[in-house]
Amino acid sequence: MPKRCFLCAALGTEVSITFNKRLGAGFFGGEGFILQKLNGDGMAFIHACGTIVEKKLNNETLIVDTGCLVAFTDGIDYDIQKTGGLKSMFFSGEGFFLATLKGTGTVYLQSLPFSRLANRIIASAPNIGGRRKGEGSVLGVIGDMIDGR
Repeated sequence: MPKRCFLCAALGTEVSITFNKRLGAGFFGGEGFILQKLNGDGMAFIHACGTIVEKKLNNETLIVDTGCLVAFTDGIDYDIQKTGGLKSMFFSGEGFFLATLKGTGTVYLQSLPFSRLANRIIASAPNIGGRRKGEGSVLGVIGDMIDGR
């Protein structure tokens, strides 16, 4: 599991670190060489945004955006690959690298990585360049007049 996802765990859960043995995944995967590993029978809470998708792999390969990866079980091999040629790297909107997950096990994905959520919030903030959506009430209009908008 990427180290940014773990929140807390109940008694019976062991939290440790494991090292990513793939150079490409370590340098370009966004998480570095250290991943967190959870073991045990306790309940654990992890952080993810958007819709969470549980995908069971049976000797299959899954290729996803690196920011969409939340967690994976033992039996899954994690690596990074280029998105394609220069044209697709710069114009596809997916970035330069994708996560490749192979093997048998379970993969958990998020539909809205935190970085994209933050970008959407900043784009909507009126003082940082976004546009105000309005409150839709008289109080919002009065507040705007007081603020000088």
